Amino acid sequence: MLIVDDEVKLTRSLSLGLQAEGFSVDVANDGTDGLWMAKEHKYDAIVLDLMLPGINGFKICETLRKAGDWTPILMLTAKDGEWDQIEGLETGADDYLTKPVSFPLLVARLQAITRRGSVVKPADLQIDTLRINPAARRVWRNEQQISLTAREFALLHHLARHVDEVLSKQQILESVWDMNFDGDPNIVEVYIRHLRNKIDRPFGLESIQTVRGAGYRLSGAPVDRVT
Repeated sequence: MLIVDDEVKLTRSLSLGLQAEGFSVDVANDGTDGLWMAKEHKYDAIVLDLMLPGINGFKICETLRKAGDWTPILMLTAKDGEWDQIEGLETGADDYLTKPVSFPLLVARLQAITRRGSVVKPADLQIDTLRINPAARRVWRNEQQISLTAREFALLHHLARHVDEVLSKQQILESVWDMNFDGDPNIVEVYIRHLRNKIDRPFGLESIQTVRGAGYRLSGAPVDRVT
């Protein structure tokens, strides 16, 4: 087990408690050391704080996932905002707990994610010349990498998983935003336009289509998925 947290008293307490539960524990008190240790050693799980000196926890998690390291990560942090939790999970964390946390709950969550083990790297999606890597959250068109925001990527990934299907604005809102989203539904149109400007128009394509009165569709011929 690797604990990456800059609160020295907390890491000492967690380390002793986890050792008493049968875990072998390493500790890093800043993000730079934590990332180095995670890369150099194989752990069954990582307990990761977000607000760290050097490199923050979001970046550590993202870096490991992009490198193909799927060691289970439990984010343990004082940041309890909904969007912080969403960002943590979107960067590849397996679980998220906020401080203060009961020690028995922490142990139970760690046991759960270590039982699952390292997840299998998701397969790429390829539709004609468009390739989407869900694990690294990267997109290419004709092998040219395209930079997308987290929301743009989530929308494109959802369309790609339903290639050639017409998805209504409400279906997209419920899947990409939230089932309880109560903002302006025209936000979908805004993000569809963003995607077209990035993955279609620079390449002279129109793969994202508007089906009047029904919704949107990503058209194309799926290619056998690659790993």
